[in-house]
Amino acid sequence: MTVEKTSVLVLDCAEPLELAEFYSHLLGAETRIGNDPDFVEIVGHSGVHLAIHRDHGYAPPSWPRPEDSQQAHLRILVGRGDMDEAEREAIGLGARPVDTKDNSGPRDVRVYMDPAGHSFSLAVYPLPDPVLRPNV
Repeated sequence: MTVEKTSVLVLDCAEPLELAEFYSHLLGAETRIGNDPDFVEIVGHSGVHLAIHRDHGYAPPSWPRPEDSQQAHLRILVGRGDMDEAEREAIGLGARPVDTKDNSGPRDVRVYMDPAGHSFSLAVYPLPDPVLRPNV
């Protein structure tokens, strides 16, 4: 029997409440503060579960510099027709676009930095696969 589990992506930063507010507004989710003020959870109605943790020695990631690797990022899925509005929301909340090689025309993935410097992307929902494949 498998033990029931759930997962949460935890982002480190210097000011967890401020970053939690950014993501709760961006994702339309609820901010939950427990007994530990250095750990804030963001829980949404559609399965979003993210947490923010205070790191007193925090330094923002330096991605996308080639000498540093991107260790993780958050991908936020939106409908194809909602990409421009989602981008306006993210930037209005304090996100910063990351320059990419192809910034012209419509794109299915757009990359940003959150206010604490973590990378995240807005991406178009994948198209449904018309052929069901068994798990191998």
